[in-house]
Amino acid sequence: MSKPQTPSNPLLQQPKRRITPGIIVVIVLVLALGAGVGVQYYRGHSKVEVSSNGRPEPTVVTGPGTSGKGVTVGKSGAKVNIDLYLDFRCPHCAEFEEASGATVDKLVQDGTATLTYWPLQFVNPDASPRLANAFAAAAANGKALSFVDELYGDFSKSWTTDQLLELGKQLGVGDAKFQQAVQDNTYASWLESVGTAADDRGVTGTPTVFVNGKQLEANELTAEGLQKAVDAIAS
Repeated sequence: MSKPQTPSNPLLQQPKRRITPGIIVVIVLVLALGAGVGVQYYRGHSKVEVSSNGRPEPTVVTGPGTSGKGVTVGKSGAKVNIDLYLDFRCPHCAEFEEASGATVDKLVQDGTATLTYWPLQFVNPDASPRLANAFAAAAANGKALSFVDELYGDFSKSWTTDQLLELGKQLGVGDAKFQQAVQDNTYASWLESVGTAADDRGVTGTPTVFVNGKQLEANELTAEGLQKAVDAIAS
């Protein structure tokens, strides 16, 4: 004869199953992996929204394609030239753009200075070349400055090929020639020559800025520091 079961007392706390640390670690890793996948998906598929469309665009004085020469924008004959060595995946470049971009834009727009972009491609072996090539394609269509503003303005975006094509379209340069240049990595050899020229000049990181050939120190890479360096020449 079986022994009758004793009814459980609802007032007594029942023993709980213990979750081992190993299970907790696995759960945390799964959640983190899922969050990471979600972030990556968003970065690669988020909508492209242009903020600078319709703004004045400085003239491209020297376009991409000349071996060892950067892309220069502004008004010919300006007394000052700013050389900016940048990588579109460099977070410090994004910080410099956020802090000093408006100052640079004003100096170029009012004819005080020309600006020469030297796009480098070493921070991210996959993304940096893709973005530098797309910049060149935009610059060839007269949209150098706006393209730079948009790339850094949404730095968290992956800027996939599709997103870059959409950006070109919204900036008014998304024709077949631009699309082909982006998809075929048309400016690869030119970018290599830009990298070689940067090496020859002793550029070892980004952002690096020269004002009329004089390199700014790290503590001068601010809007105030840049303006002071330009004023010393232009005044």
